[in-house]
Amino acid sequence: MKVTVFGIGYVGLVQAAVLAEAGHKVCCVDVNPKRVADLQAGIIPIFEPGLSSLVQQGVAQGLLEFTTDAATGVHFGELQFIAVGTPPDEDGSADLKYVLKVAASIAQHMTSPKVVINKSTVPVGTGDKVKAVIAQTLAQRQAEIDFAVVSNPEFLKEGAAVADCQRPDRIILGTDNPWAEQQLRELYAPFNRNHDKIIVMDVRSAELTKYAANCMLATKISFMNEMANLAELLGADIEQVRHGIGSDPRIGYHFIYPGCGYGGSCFPKDVQALIRTAEQTGYNTSLLKSVEAVNNAQKHKLFAKLAQHFAGDLAGKTIAIWGLSFKPNTDDMREAPSRALMEALWAAGARVQAFDPEAMEETQRIYGIRADLQLVGTKEAALHQADVLVICTEWKTFRSPDFDLLKQSLRQPVIVDGRNLFDPAKMQQLGFAYYAIGRGDSVYKY
Repeated sequence: MKVTVFGIGYVGLVQAAVLAEAGHKVCCVDVNPKRVADLQAGIIPIFEPGLSSLVQQGVAQGLLEFTTDAATGVHFGELQFIAVGTPPDEDGSADLKYVLKVAASIAQHMTSPKVVINKSTVPVGTGDKVKAVIAQTLAQRQAEIDFAVVSNPEFLKEGAAVADCQRPDRIILGTDNPWAEQQLRELYAPFNRNHDKIIVMDVRSAELTKYAANCMLATKISFMNEMANLAELLGADIEQVRHGIGSDPRIGYHFIYPGCGYGGSCFPKDVQALIRTAEQTGYNTSLLKSVEAVNNAQKHKLFAKLAQHFAGDLAGKTIAIWGLSFKPNTDDMREAPSRALMEALWAAGARVQAFDPEAMEETQRIYGIRADLQLVGTKEAALHQADVLVICTEWKTFRSPDFDLLKQSLRQPVIVDGRNLFDPAKMQQLGFAYYAIGRGDSVYKY
């Protein structure tokens, strides 16, 4: 099939590359000339495992192309994906201007029937707005052309997005149009062979499904972080608790890892957006507001532990940080806990020496050159003459460090572990002061 994807950011590029791998012909449209030129040259703007080779393969096979020309994209495909950003507005609600602009552009250039597919994460009711914009633009052109608007939310995990797209758990189609449903069933047939993963529902339910899924996962994380905070006060070990409750199949082991808060482009934005959507209906989402409040507070836990260790005096201290991205296998720094930590440390007069396998360039882009930030090339270099080590992201390379070298490099044998990577008893045996999340009285002093 011939498919057009508007917006070649994270979601659009992954979806386009995977559709091309399945044999579909895909034209990607973006307003950023540099991004388009880079992709044509094989330069991928984001780090996502497996994506670079997939894009290069699609281009080499002639199945994947990139352009800045909207008219070319509209004429190319019968299926028109909208995968542009919906950044939070000043009040936290999703800003739909880019989505609606693409909808108007499609209507302006279309000369044959189109299925317009909302892949962007959008509030309930956006499908109606997209439909109205297209209808209005066609009326202004005095053009009578059939079209359908479908909600097809994405459920990609950063760091595993390619695999999620190639082997989806479910494919949500929000439509009441038989023609559009059939077109999308044909499009997704290569991903739907083992059993029927397609779930068809109305547009508004599909739009809410995306928000409900992300808000449910965010709720699980904030719940575990609240239990971790309670465990510290009660002298319990949240890791033991996690095993205890995870064995219940009604709860499961997924998304019940305590830590220093969630970040990224989805959970913070989507929780805020659903809160604002609810407020517009007059409903108070007290649970979601608590989820957001717990997460915001959790991002300051690591600084609080450092301040406690140094009796409130962090001025002149050098803090080594392992991990800057909000999660492993991505270079995404949006809403990352490391940002809250570094900014608090700088405000307290401390210096930061940091290493991340992928997010160094993004960190430099955000914060620029500053005397109290040193980005180094290895995790070992980050330790040199630092007072303590803080772990913000659970990259695999941090899981089995050389503890002897770590102890020799640090001025004090202190680890503040925001991801509970190590066994507190082992840390005690090795002579470390080990501050973790929710490990109760198992915090050992050297």
